[in-house]
Amino acid sequence: MKEAKKEKKLTAKEKKNLKIEVLEKISTLATAGFGLVAALAWNDAIKKLFSEIFPKPGGNILALFIYAVVITVVVVIITVYLGRLINLVKRVSPRHQNFGVRIKKKLSKNRDR
Repeated sequence: MKEAKKEKKLTAKEKKNLKIEVLEKISTLATAGFGLVAALAWNDAIKKLFSEIFPKPGGNILALFIYAVVITVVVVIITVYLGRLINLVKRVSPRHQNFGVRIKKKLSKNRDR
């Protein structure tokens, strides 16, 4: 029972690593949030463009479907090309496969000094 109550105390290095990890997660979430805001702004702009192209009242549903199809096709094409680019980089330079991990290790070594 005493063993269950004992809490592991973090070392200074573990605390630093935890702080870095928390900051990385916050940065990732903030970036995703800003990306969402930008996507919503573009969404409104493109919707407005389609409403200008298809001004008749009954045509708005058709315009929304056309908009959805066009956006889906564009996103799929971009996603496929990004995937191919990443695979190409991995094949051309295998030493970059663990690039992020190596950078984190170097940063943590420099901070420990």
